[in-house]
Amino acid sequence: MSTSAASYLFTSESVSEGHPDKVCDRISDSIVDLFLASGDPNVRVAAETMCTTNFVALAGEVRGPDNLGHDQFKEAARQAIKDIGYEQHGFHWRDAEIISHIHSQSADIAMGVDAAGNKDEGAGDQGIMFGYACNETDALMPAPIQYSHEILRLMAEARHAEANSGLGPDSKSQVTLQYENGKPVRATSVVVSTQHAEHLEQDAIREIVRPFVEKVLPAGWMCDDAQFYVNPTGRFVIGGPDGDAGLTGRKIIVDTYGGAAPHGGGAFSGKDPTKVDRSAAYVTRYLAKNVVAAGLAERCTIQLAYAIGVSHPLSVYVNTHETGNVDEAKLVKVLQEMVDLRPRGIREHLQLNRPIYARTAAYGHFGRTPEDDGGFSWEKTDLVAGLKSAFGA
Repeated sequence: MSTSAASYLFTSESVSEGHPDKVCDRISDSIVDLFLASGDPNVRVAAETMCTTNFVALAGEVRGPDNLGHDQFKEAARQAIKDIGYEQHGFHWRDAEIISHIHSQSADIAMGVDAAGNKDEGAGDQGIMFGYACNETDALMPAPIQYSHEILRLMAEARHAEANSGLGPDSKSQVTLQYENGKPVRATSVVVSTQHAEHLEQDAIREIVRPFVEKVLPAGWMCDDAQFYVNPTGRFVIGGPDGDAGLTGRKIIVDTYGGAAPHGGGAFSGKDPTKVDRSAAYVTRYLAKNVVAAGLAERCTIQLAYAIGVSHPLSVYVNTHETGNVDEAKLVKVLQEMVDLRPRGIREHLQLNRPIYARTAAYGHFGRTPEDDGGFSWEKTDLVAGLKSAFGA
């Protein structure tokens, strides 16, 4: 996101847990949690899901306990669909056909990644990962994506709490904010499309949605009524996988920063934390958030690069976008001294080998509140004191 212009608009979108792609992310991450809950430290998971009308297909590669097989994978998928709330004619947790073609991990990949002898655990794949933080919101996230997530999260809470809410599981949001001198000042448009009960008309849905938007946006930020769009097509009864096929990993920008920062290209869901697509993206967010929380910069982007089977990152890049008050070269050095950026070091520092991933599948992997069982550990700001000390802040 450029801040060179004095005034500009920026837009981000989110999708709900019932969006077809997010149904797939949830199922894939439920399978990750199934393996991590076994307590076996050597599990490996790369699970993919496809869904359409009353049909779910599972594929991928795994390594883990012998008692985890196709029956357990299919049951995890069915439970995920039930938790989301799909009990519709075209997609029902009880009636959907679920097939599994998940198989054992390639021995060639395992050989490159596993620790052996004097060889440390290597990265699960090559790739580049980005983390970002800024001071636009209390969560140190870009405001457009944070507000987009929050609108849908509150709508989902209401739907789960009230069977007659009129809202269905599938929904999308989009928030456009006006920026002045690099800071958001108000919403210029808000779009919400939500699946709904058949008897409800568009105007009724608009008024059901309105309070959620007004609660999320700061006081005085609500857009003009003419720019508040709810179900612009007029009707959204058929939704979810019955309306559109879904795939794991197709909402990577929704998962991260809403386009306000770079994305390395790799999806998160369905991958165990030895995969740096996931763990390194989490640690870069962790580092960037702590830099901003420590007051060392207003915005911070961090990139890591890895090669498959190689433990140390090939490069570490930090950019404070001319908002920092410390030397970036020194910051690169200090961050690497504070956190071991080898795959094993990341997993141990953030305690990632726990069944904490199904909850990440919707409403963003970042900007969340750290949880008592270790969920969203990468959102902690426990490096702040050390960073302030290192820079005399």
